[in-house]
Amino acid sequence: MTICAVELVDLVLAVHILAAVIGFGATFAYPIFLGAGARLDPAAMPWFFAIMQLIARRLIYPGLIVVLVAGIYLAGKEDQFHAFYTQWGIFAVLVLGGIEGAVMAPRVRRLIELSGRELAGAPGSGGGTTTFSYSDEYRRVLNQVTIGGALQSLIVVVTVFLMATHAGA
Repeated sequence: MTICAVELVDLVLAVHILAAVIGFGATFAYPIFLGAGARLDPAAMPWFFAIMQLIARRLIYPGLIVVLVAGIYLAGKEDQFHAFYTQWGIFAVLVLGGIEGAVMAPRVRRLIELSGRELAGAPGSGGGTTTFSYSDEYRRVLNQVTIGGALQSLIVVVTVFLMATHAGA
């Protein structure tokens, strides 16, 4: 009878991968939600931005911590701190956390405020209006969030590619 033995390093690797998927998976759907929400119902936007804020607090930040701790364990166990992909991974976690904390979080908070205030002052407020248009400030802050999110997604994709092509090397 064969018993499947799982080594600690394999378990940590699985946790590392899951933390990355769970922490950043939902963020890849943000552009779809943004486009559809703005077109279908502008009144849904304050809710969407509040959900983005909640995802950052409950998934992204904890996911980054788990990815970093598990990655450091794996790099130490496999003696890979000298490898570029390991150094890139640590750099990526720090940059992703920096973008999330310094760029995304304050702008998402601002979008929650702006979208709620602008909707409250709109004629026929209550959502679903086809004549409603957000302010230039809202569009400017939304553009900054869009660029920050795209940069984060690019960093995640490059990091996954580097990790996948160097696994076991």
